[in-house]
Amino acid sequence: MNASPPMYDVVGKRLNRLDGAGKVTGAAVYASDFSLPGMLHGRILRSPHPHAKIMRLDATAARKLPGVRAIVTGASQKLNRFGNFIKDFEVFATDRVYHIGQAIAGVAADSEYAAEQALKAIEVEYEPLPAVFDAIDALAQDAALVHPEWQNLKAAPIINRDGNRCGRTVIKFGDVEQGFRDSYRVYEHVFRTSPVHAGYTEPRVAVAQWSGPDQATVWCNAPLLFDTQSALAEIFGLPASHIRVVVPGIGGGFGGKLRLGMEHYAMALARAAKRPVRVMSTSEEELTAALFRQPATIELKTGVDREGRIVAKKGRIVVDSGACSGSGPLVASTATMILAGPYRIPNAEIEGVAVYTNNHPNGSVRAPSGPMPNFATESQMDMIAEDLGLDPLEIRMRNILREGDIAVNGQKMTSVGLAECLEKAAACIDWSQRKPEQSRGKGLACGWWMTSRGSSGAYLKLMQDGTLTMMVGVVEMGTGALTGAAQVVAEEMGMQLFDINVVSADSLTTPYDFGSQGSRTMFAVANASREAARDLLTKMRTRAAKALGADEGALEMREKAFWNGEKKITFAELAAQANAAVGGLIAEATYIAPAVEHGAARVQNHFSPSWPSPSFHVHATDVSVDEVLGEVTINRYVVAQDVGYAINPTYLEGQLEGGAVQGVGQALFEEIIMVNGQVQNGNLTDYKMPTSMDVPPIEVILVTHPSVAGPYGAKGVGEPPSIQPPAAVANAVAAACGKRIMQLPITAEKILMD
Repeated sequence: MNASPPMYDVVGKRLNRLDGAGKVTGAAVYASDFSLPGMLHGRILRSPHPHAKIMRLDATAARKLPGVRAIVTGASQKLNRFGNFIKDFEVFATDRVYHIGQAIAGVAADSEYAAEQALKAIEVEYEPLPAVFDAIDALAQDAALVHPEWQNLKAAPIINRDGNRCGRTVIKFGDVEQGFRDSYRVYEHVFRTSPVHAGYTEPRVAVAQWSGPDQATVWCNAPLLFDTQSALAEIFGLPASHIRVVVPGIGGGFGGKLRLGMEHYAMALARAAKRPVRVMSTSEEELTAALFRQPATIELKTGVDREGRIVAKKGRIVVDSGACSGSGPLVASTATMILAGPYRIPNAEIEGVAVYTNNHPNGSVRAPSGPMPNFATESQMDMIAEDLGLDPLEIRMRNILREGDIAVNGQKMTSVGLAECLEKAAACIDWSQRKPEQSRGKGLACGWWMTSRGSSGAYLKLMQDGTLTMMVGVVEMGTGALTGAAQVVAEEMGMQLFDINVVSADSLTTPYDFGSQGSRTMFAVANASREAARDLLTKMRTRAAKALGADEGALEMREKAFWNGEKKITFAELAAQANAAVGGLIAEATYIAPAVEHGAARVQNHFSPSWPSPSFHVHATDVSVDEVLGEVTINRYVVAQDVGYAINPTYLEGQLEGGAVQGVGQALFEEIIMVNGQVQNGNLTDYKMPTSMDVPPIEVILVTHPSVAGPYGAKGVGEPPSIQPPAAVANAVAAACGKRIMQLPITAEKILMD
């Protein structure tokens, strides 16, 4: 057991959010609220074909309609291809379309109605081309190529690609075939998962305005404003400094807004119309043309000894990137670590493959690489345990990584709280009674996740009233991450939380940040801000000592003042003096998580070969399965997560509860149903997400094994709670009714099917 954490004045406390009042009163401005005088409304014409040549595009009639101010096509503006790892996206299709929903043209008009009428008046003729919709089929040598010109597309050097394969990562060490020969038993299974939507409330939206031929500002709900700035600069052939990106506020993202959504369309239309333009996706577009979680096929072969200890593991996960690579190569790469699991494995060969199809491009959804391989790994662990007559908890305890162990990437494990998470989660649902009654059973699943790298910067300025302004380039996603970072600064400065004023998310005025992603926001921003606070305090102490005629070491800091005996100088007085003498008291710092040593020979073409400050987690659940209807009822659900240190326990609990509910949605309900590239359930009636009636209150256990690198020992938190639910629920369902479901979601039809 880890020791009790130390007590502090501000960190570790359940303090109210800095942005809470604005959000509960409705005063907060989200990107979807933002408007400008004279703003036009933009709409996008999308392809009805999965793969086709554009034979003719005529917008003549549309341009003549009342209220239409601009129409943009692939031929009317020079817009460069873009993409995170492969330049395979077009803003507007030029000579062919690669998927249903691909943008063909954009319209800017005085009203949404006028824009809609203009879309209907644009004439397009297509010549259909062969298409491929299954990722496994797309890997066949005779499969139709989604991008026949794939070799001409610019790509990052790390990308291993060939034809429809747009990314491949391998982790390999030991002798896996000999390991299988040495095993007592070998198990082979295939699992499948479906595409799901990120489930944010606010649609993707952008307002763009040009202030000259080469200067533009975009107001949007992009979590990665600097990545967005760079992508827009690439598309429009401008220096990044000529594009300002501002994020007023985000109404949920969960990874689904990480990549360009409406920003490029808004900029192109605003340039053509010479007026500000807003483009906002409709609810139908969100469920037919958003960036979904990739569907995946997972092949897993595991050999164990008589006691259930893993001897060898071989696995492959194939993710469907859709018609453009998007996040696919990264997702497939990171998934290899999850497919291996947080286990000791002496021999392994794990492969992650991203594949082009003519389905809609997919993207990143909370813990983008997590739920799919974890569903396979943790389901198979239960299947092995059942076959060997072992308790599923015991087989995990025999295999999990512990302090000092070497993980599959060759990294030495430190600060490992997994055993404690397993013990506490199992105890919470009374694991000793795994099947308390007929058609009722309990299941659990464990896993690990990284705290992503990427740099953060922070500026601090002591204000004339003695408060502090903290400027950061990251976006508050609704998690309370910036409140947590402000708590760290307040602790360092001897202030109260509401003495910290946070300014964020403006590419022109705030420092660079890698962005709100990868469970890193509070971790990285707080580390940068903490260093800046220490630098600022040094400057303040020097000036205070001079003002009080004392040695710096003799000063005591309390009550927002420096004291020398009975004499003091307040922070406000220091700020006033510094403002007059040297232009103020300011400090800045940057932070990037240090690289972690790993076995370089073990990994090939890996985006995240080492995991800084990994977190560990266990989900346990008690479910009932209706024998007649096949419906699953969750009676209890428990999340135990090693968070390192809880900067603000309330917001961590909120993250764990929300992530678990989101994961339950993927486990039991959510699925984008696609037939030949066409979404069949593109509305919130047919696309089922969990409600409060579907999930019980989530019970949260915070386990604290402090990270060496994290602020006050904190680890990343935001993504992991969405990883384990599918496997935990699948294992509980199998315990309740004896039916092992190998494909998500776990529906009544699959449970009742012979």
